[in-house]
Amino acid sequence: MLVPPDLARRTGPDRRTTIRSLLLRALAPGMVLWLAIAGFGLLLSGPLKGWDRSESALNRSLQDTRSRTWDSVTAMWSHVGNTEIIIGVCVVAVVVVWWRTRRWWFALIPALAISLQATIFATVSAVIGRARPDVPHLDPAPPTSSYPSGHVGASVALYSSFAFMATTIERAWLRRTMVGVCSAIPVLVAYARMYRGMHHLSDVVVGAINGLACAALAAACLVHRRGDAGEASRLASAAARVPSAHP
Repeated sequence: MLVPPDLARRTGPDRRTTIRSLLLRALAPGMVLWLAIAGFGLLLSGPLKGWDRSESALNRSLQDTRSRTWDSVTAMWSHVGNTEIIIGVCVVAVVVVWWRTRRWWFALIPALAISLQATIFATVSAVIGRARPDVPHLDPAPPTSSYPSGHVGASVALYSSFAFMATTIERAWLRRTMVGVCSAIPVLVAYARMYRGMHHLSDVVVGAINGLACAALAAACLVHRRGDAGEASRLASAAARVPSAHP
């Protein structure tokens, strides 16, 4: 059940070319992503600073719905995006998938995704320094700024990677269940972070974009499908070995 048969149609980079693949397929696009996220952050802290008032109105409306029950529920949802939880879940998943599939490149997808996401989030946060919403905060405020949301970015990066990996599962009910659960968890984290007054809506949206993009870059970097090009290359090689007929 944990060894997807579809992996036979996928291949990973050779260990000797892994560094080159990381540079061209993950780090280079990641720099472009960093520029885009940082650029939008500068707009939010400059010409678009007025958005803070409208977004804070959303946070205040969520504040009005607070109750002891929802405070406890959202505390659990928010905790799912904590650094120690994200890293712990990732390590366990990498070890189990590596052990069951014997494909290191497939198992390392979530680790690369959350590493790339964390790098972009931490550096952009240090540059922008956006203040958190002007409502009571229900969680301890980490030293990073509000923009972008690291909790949301990390949960999206991790669970989007899991959802991608789950698409290789042969059993339809299990594949759909895994993809559905992995898609729902980041949504709960995002809602909890806004409900608890820790992020503006734009912080959450950009954090989700960061996480999703990093998951996609990690998958593109480490996993490739064997396509028609490979088959054509093999046919061409076979044809070259056939002696030419001379009249």
